[in-house]
Amino acid sequence: MNAQRLEATSREATMAADSDTPIISLEGIGKIYGMGRVEYEALRGVDLEVASGEMVAIVGPSGSGKSTILNIITGIDRPTAGSVAVTGRDLSELDEEELAAWRGRHVGIVFQFFQLLPTLTASENVMLPLDFARIGTVAERSDRAAARLGRVGLGGQLDKFPSELSGGEQQRVAIARALACDPSILVADEPTGNLDTDTAGEMFSVLENVNELGTTVIYVTHDLALAERAPRVVSIRDGRLSGDDRR
Repeated sequence: MNAQRLEATSREATMAADSDTPIISLEGIGKIYGMGRVEYEALRGVDLEVASGEMVAIVGPSGSGKSTILNIITGIDRPTAGSVAVTGRDLSELDEEELAAWRGRHVGIVFQFFQLLPTLTASENVMLPLDFARIGTVAERSDRAAARLGRVGLGGQLDKFPSELSGGEQQRVAIARALACDPSILVADEPTGNLDTDTAGEMFSVLENVNELGTTVIYVTHDLALAERAPRVVSIRDGRLSGDDRR
């Protein structure tokens, strides 16, 4: 391990040990997207801190900047202005390859439309992040995938393909895949938006269980009933934070 990686690992370990240090810190975040000659200001001076182990819902109208905040936190997108520190790392210091490696280690992402590979079984889909990160042997990856699927209530569905699973089951596979590398943060963008009301409630219970085991959970939702189940609700309007309700 080179000196830079040793320093980064040490910094992350110190951050994890210091309960007063937020796991996520956004300061003065602005984001402008250019569309030809037209510019769109998606975020305007956003300040947000999230403590390790928190569960936070982000709500707001369509186009308010909710998903952009998630993309900034995960390093999928870079801010036009401001600073981003996540798990003790200043994301501006990382190039694209380093960002991908950091994200694979520290952040799990759940999307609304599952994004499972149809030609792979549930177990094989969950193994994918482990393969990319080169974690463990093939047997160890298989065992970990089985454990993660068991954690979301799909221990008996390891060998089924996505087409053989219900929408709720597919989203559970997506959550298990996001948890494969034991991330400290789980980010979900409208994770229940493609599910019926009953299934959405069950899915949210899975996220609550993940959070209870110590993972920081941040999710975007249009469902105010599901948002209100979070201990903290952050509201976004016109690219600015308009509310921060802690319960």
